[in-house]
Amino acid sequence: MAAAWQDVVRDAAAVREAAAVAVDAALLAGVLMRTGEQPNASDVVNYAPFTLLPSAVPRALFEQAYAVQQDFNLLVDAVSQNREFLEQTLASTIKVDDFTARLFRIYKQVLEEGLAQTVFLGINRSDYMFDCGLEGTAALRQIEINTIAASFGGLTSRTADVHRLVLNVLGKSEEASQLLPNNPAKGLALGIAKAWELYGSQRAVVMFLVEDVQRNIFDQRCIENELWNRRIRVVRKRFRDVFEQGSLDASRRLYMDGQEVAVVYYREGYVPQVYDEQNWEARLLLERSRAVKCPDIATQLAGTKKVQQELSRQGTLEKLLPGHPEAIARIRATFAGLYSLDEGEEGDRMAATAIADPDRFVLKPQREGGGNNLYGEELREVLEKIKDSPERTSYILMDKIRPQPALNYLLRAHSPLQVSECISELGIFGVYVRQGRELVLNRAAGHLLRTKAIEHADGGVAAGVAVLDTPFLV
Repeated sequence: MAAAWQDVVRDAAAVREAAAVAVDAALLAGVLMRTGEQPNASDVVNYAPFTLLPSAVPRALFEQAYAVQQDFNLLVDAVSQNREFLEQTLASTIKVDDFTARLFRIYKQVLEEGLAQTVFLGINRSDYMFDCGLEGTAALRQIEINTIAASFGGLTSRTADVHRLVLNVLGKSEEASQLLPNNPAKGLALGIAKAWELYGSQRAVVMFLVEDVQRNIFDQRCIENELWNRRIRVVRKRFRDVFEQGSLDASRRLYMDGQEVAVVYYREGYVPQVYDEQNWEARLLLERSRAVKCPDIATQLAGTKKVQQELSRQGTLEKLLPGHPEAIARIRATFAGLYSLDEGEEGDRMAATAIADPDRFVLKPQREGGGNNLYGEELREVLEKIKDSPERTSYILMDKIRPQPALNYLLRAHSPLQVSECISELGIFGVYVRQGRELVLNRAAGHLLRTKAIEHADGGVAAGVAVLDTPFLV
């Protein structure tokens, strides 16, 4: 925690007063989620969990994360267009991971039929932690890049105002004035609007593809409202609606209930549990269409953990981004150690190393959404079980990152107010639009800081572990 808060964090009376103000400010600002008891109703809501105080983030590392985001946008786009790279990289994974295999089958089918889509929209979030390692000098280390349904761009657009008020209440008006403006919702909507414009039909709608259970609806509404303000019509549909109402015309334009769809923005579709046979059929229909998918299935595959591990191999970035040596250097500077568990000598050696010293590593499956990674004894047990099985190729190993904990209060509805040792994860939102071969938009769109107590190894805000935060640059 920045020295600025040391006088506050132990002052129980000041903390109680500030927490009461903070909760009301969050409700007033719209930092909201539906309740677990009524996840599809907005007549009873509560504040989304957040920190009482903004967390210290090294300014140099924050600026480094922003500076590399356009490079990561370029890289994700390049991977999504490289069939040979995706086929080679995912060859071992699709033999043992049914979900990735099913996505890959749709990917191949759509390519063989010929792409109807000509405009491509990427919205991703590159997530980092600040690794203090053994030397104690903090370094920016990428955890993952999310290429589908990267969330909380809406609510985090409103969180800084809450923290600004809290600091003012605590007599920290100078520090309050230093909190950065941040509006990812606007930046993400800009990308969607550009894709809609290039699609070329004023009457067509943007379709948010949403979950059956929609607790995090207000995060999505922030982006949705930005589009309505631009006079772009938005509809919200689920996979089952696509199955029942969706159709393609002879030009493979997508229609829902008779309305042409220009852009499909996925806030669903990243975990196996949501797919039954009908939903897989709906996904195929969407992918075959001319509509701009965010992401298209190639870009979803580009965000898999196996691709992340392969990108860290020497020489891979040079093949994917020829003529971009500076971008490659910036990207590579953020990589943590990533290791293959493919069958063969290299995979055998890494499995044995991790079993012998599990606290050095994180074991990551090909899954999004948080709460999937394995650590410590659990990592050892799983690897012991699968070390001689092809199943191990559905995981990768990553060096465990060791951030410096700091004291803060995590404000959650119906939870006691208590100080916790916390660690933070910084996400930078990126948005790009490509028409044919030409990149017409490529930018960083804002940031997200999430913080959790150190006893929780894995999991984000939606998973109920981390809370929303605001960076205080030091």
